[in-house]
Amino acid sequence: MSCYEIKGGRPLFGALAIHGAKNSVLPILAACLLAPGQSVLHNCPDLSDVSATLDILRLLGCQAEREGDTVTIDTSTLDRWNVPERLMREMRSSVIFLGALLARLGTAELSYPGGCELGSRPIDLHLSALRSLGAEILEDQGALCCRSCRQGLRGREICLSIPSVGATENIMLAACGCPGVTTIVGAAQEPEILDLQGFLQAIGVRVSGAGTASISIEGGLPLHPAEYRVMGDRIAAATYLCGAAAATGEVEVSGIAPDTLAAVLSCLEEAGCEIHTGPDRIALTSGGPLHSIRPVRTAPYPGFPTDAQAILMAALAGGEGSTLFVENIFDSRYRHVDELRRMGADIQLAGRAAMVSGVRRLHGAAVRSTDLRGGAALVIAALGAEGTTRVSELRHIRRGYQALDKNLRLLGAEIRELP
Repeated sequence: MSCYEIKGGRPLFGALAIHGAKNSVLPILAACLLAPGQSVLHNCPDLSDVSATLDILRLLGCQAEREGDTVTIDTSTLDRWNVPERLMREMRSSVIFLGALLARLGTAELSYPGGCELGSRPIDLHLSALRSLGAEILEDQGALCCRSCRQGLRGREICLSIPSVGATENIMLAACGCPGVTTIVGAAQEPEILDLQGFLQAIGVRVSGAGTASISIEGGLPLHPAEYRVMGDRIAAATYLCGAAAATGEVEVSGIAPDTLAAVLSCLEEAGCEIHTGPDRIALTSGGPLHSIRPVRTAPYPGFPTDAQAILMAALAGGEGSTLFVENIFDSRYRHVDELRRMGADIQLAGRAAMVSGVRRLHGAAVRSTDLRGGAALVIAALGAEGTTRVSELRHIRRGYQALDKNLRLLGAEIRELP
């Protein structure tokens, strides 16, 4: 089983271009199904989740080719509407194909999705919204059989009880095949929703409001393939910045809009880092141990992102003072804590709360990735720790990070992959 071997205590210096956003490209790839023909996506990251999505598209009869960071999808040959369980189990976001297939073909058959085990993440919101648009959904032993009703799909107002990113995206895709106007009230406002809207507009969808709590989609229009560039990955950017914060040094990331990371940057500044931003870049300087900050409470955008909780925690664990974290999105997102404790971290858990007391310097240990962001957090902790750390279960990390070890070496980290 492969692992990263990291010798900590080396300051990081240099600049990195951030790869395309995992949380943008996956729904955009599904959205390619809406427009028969050949669409081209630039800045498409080479991640295992992206590879799994391309495999699903190919199984559905589409053509999918990659050249560098450009992926070409030809959906004119789409001839299937069912995705097997083995592919659905590879990632949580595979449920996004439900809305896209329903809009294009009026039918879809999937199993319940897989992905990181972060606690209960029911897709009830997805299913109830699709039923509101006119879908008939049969749930049978983990399988979902979805058909448009006899009267067909029809746009309408849908009110979400929570601003679910996945449900918002699924409704947006399904609504493209619903004659009339669909309005999502209480929509998620994440930047990745705005990126999906950009692609939908490029293929001819009349959609507006992404980035706010109300999104409007006019469905039933003829659509065409398009060429589009995926936004930079704000969580990957936050990871490299937290790495520099933990290890000290000066790092600049480019290809990322600073306002999409405002909540994270505010925390890093409060912890003692110096931050400078430009239109599409963020530079961080860290000269010593981080210090405690006000409580960090995860929340839907524009609040502090749950995906950055573990990586900031890892950076602060090797600092000074005590910081309270409260996880409000998922009920099982502290699985990395036991592994950080192996490195000497002082973290006390009580339900959704975690009190992190800095120990000034963590130490190397053999640790295991428990999920995507938890795995990245262990790498961050290792960069600032004394001695050598080995991080195993790299399959989790590869779901969301392209060439993480190579990029860290470019910044001066001593990291290598061992078989």
